[in-house]
Amino acid sequence: MATEPQSPVRAAISAEHLVRRFGGFTAVNDVTFRVEKGEIFGFLGPNGSGKTTVIKMLTGLLPLSGGSAHVEGLDVRTDSEAVRERIGYMSQNFSLYYDLTVEENLKFYGRIYSLEPARLKRRMEEIIQLNGLGPYLKRLAAQLSGGWKQRLALGCAMLHEPQLLFLDEPTAGIDPVARRQLWDLLFELSGHGITFFVTTHYMDEAERCSHVAYIYYGKLIADGTPDSLRQLPEVQPDGTRRVEFTAPEVTRALRLARGIPGIRSATIFGQSVHALVDENLSLDGLRRELAENGIAVDEIRPLAPSLEDVFVELTYKQESLLEAASD
Repeated sequence: MATEPQSPVRAAISAEHLVRRFGGFTAVNDVTFRVEKGEIFGFLGPNGSGKTTVIKMLTGLLPLSGGSAHVEGLDVRTDSEAVRERIGYMSQNFSLYYDLTVEENLKFYGRIYSLEPARLKRRMEEIIQLNGLGPYLKRLAAQLSGGWKQRLALGCAMLHEPQLLFLDEPTAGIDPVARRQLWDLLFELSGHGITFFVTTHYMDEAERCSHVAYIYYGKLIADGTPDSLRQLPEVQPDGTRRVEFTAPEVTRALRLARGIPGIRSATIFGQSVHALVDENLSLDGLRRELAENGIAVDEIRPLAPSLEDVFVELTYKQESLLEAASD
C-alpha cells in the first residue's frame, strides 16, 4: 500500500531545505525537519551554528533565502503576520520591562496582543496560577530572580493562547532547581497539546525532549528521537562498545587511556571516563591494559551511549568531513 505523503498543514512546523544567507555567508544551509503537534522539540548546536537564525526564519522575523516553511499550517513567506499571531516567542533575554511590575508586564503584553479586557483578565488569572506568579504580582521585574523572570517571560508569551511556543535558550544562566521547575511546567503544558520548540546547550534537557535535532554551523546533522539517535552507526560503529571507568586521577587517566590500542576515543564525564573501545577487548582485559599503563581503575562497566556521546561523535565526523573537503 502506498504511504500517504505528510502534509505541512498537519504538523506544527514543517521546514524544507531552509537557507539563510547574509551577504556571502550562509548561516543556514539546506535544513529540513518536521515538528509534530504536542511535541517538545529540542534544537541543539554550538554557539553560532544557526539556532536563533532558524527561529527567526520560522517566526517570520527573517526572510528565507531559500526553501520553504509552514508554521501551524501557514506559509511563513506569505503569512508571516498571521504566523506571529498564532505563536509565542520567548527570546534569550526574556524581553521583559524591568521597570514594570509582574502584573504590569502581563497587562502590557496583553494589550500588545490586542486581548479584550475580559479575555485578558481570564488569561492573567490562568497564567498567574499556572506559573505560580501570585506572590510576586507587585514586584518589579528587575527584582525577580532568574527563575522567576523566566516564568514571567513564559507567561507573557502565553497570554494569547498560542499552540506553539518558541523558547530560545530559556534556562541559560538560571540555577538547577529553576531549570527543573521550568521543565516540569513544559511537560504539564505539553500534556494540554501545546508544542514547544526549545533551543538548549544542556544535555539533560535534550534527554527530556520527545524529538531532537542537532545543527552544526548551518547544517542539520542529526534529527530524530533520543533513542533513534543513540542507535546511529556513527555513535557505536560495528565491532565497538562503550564503557565507563573511574580512577583516582581522572584527567591523568584520560590522557593515558587515549594512547592505549583498542581505545578508539575517550572523554571525561564528571568523575569518570567514557570510552569507545574495540568489542573484542573484554572488561578484564581493558582493566589490565589500563593497569599496565599506570591507571588504577576503581570501577569499570558497560555503558549505553548518551545524547552527549551522539553529538560528540557526530561533531567529530562533521569536522573530519570539513577537513577532508578543505585539503
